[in-house]
Amino acid sequence: MSEMPQADVDPTLEADVFSRNCSSREILQNVTSRWGLLALVALLDGELRFNALRRRVDGVSERMLSVTLQSLERDGYVRREMLQAIPPRVEYSLTESGRQVAVLLAGLIDLVEGQVGSVDGARQEYDAR
Repeated sequence: MSEMPQADVDPTLEADVFSRNCSSREILQNVTSRWGLLALVALLDGELRFNALRRRVDGVSERMLSVTLQSLERDGYVRREMLQAIPPRVEYSLTESGRQVAVLLAGLIDLVEGQVGSVDGARQEYDAR
């Protein structure tokens, strides 16, 4: 992911995701990527250790989950807490901003899951053409 140089960011401008230079695009990408979306919504249930989160988000590689969590932590949506234990433990949780985003994403997931049957039908109709 490329970062915009600080000199190019005008703090007086409103965010506009449709503008190519707006940092909201990168934030939106991190939140709505397949793994970002699933990690955020999985954390709605509460704190999770890395491996528990990886099991919950079935199919994500260790590397991809790590990169995703780092991006979400950098954006202020996920909190990473190193616990003093033997062996050392790391737990992930949502920040208040992360919770707000995750609730909306959970609604999107519910909507999509509720439409699986009609989407499957539309796909079959499309593929038959």
